Amino acid sequence: MCGRLNISKSKVDKWVIDHLGIPFLTSTNTDLSPSQPIDTLTLVSGSLQQLKTTWGIKPNWSKQLIINAQGETVTIKKTFQKAFTTNRCLVPCSGWYEWKSEGGPKKQKYLFSHADETPFFMAGIWFQHEDSAQLVTLTTHPNERCATIHKRMPVLILPEDMDYWFNANAEEVAPLIDPIDSNRITITRC
Repeated sequence: MCGRLNISKSKVDKWVIDHLGIPFLTSTNTDLSPSQPIDTLTLVSGSLQQLKTTWGIKPNWSKQLIINAQGETVTIKKTFQKAFTTNRCLVPCSGWYEWKSEGGPKKQKYLFSHADETPFFMAGIWFQHEDSAQLVTLTTHPNERCATIHKRMPVLILPEDMDYWFNANAEEVAPLIDPIDSNRITITRC
């Protein structure tokens, strides 16, 4: 689920600067994949700041890079508990991609973007690793529209819920793990 993101610098930077009033500079990457750098928003000493991360963690016990965690179990899985309590973040992005088998030899690629062309804010948690920060994005069960393509979707935090996402305790943010309304998402065949 959600192993590729679309980031449009002009849309993301402008929205964050205009609506959140903080400096934010990212790079356009229309096919951002795991292990690549990704810019996030996090709370540091009570104020929102940009945090540069790398997408994915590789714990000693894992044979592969972990890029997603299920939002429904993030508070009880030992790998994610502490980060979810102390290191929540948001990934401003223009959209994400999913693929669906439609009977042909290749899967069909779909872009999920915001219906009003503003950025999405994907929920994530970050981990300090030596001298860098590493990101895991959160997923949830899909809304009706997304379910036609994939069995999971990103946890998307609405702008009006950002303050709560960052400041409420881990148990209190549970309602934000639910999927956003289908009418906020546009799906385009690529």
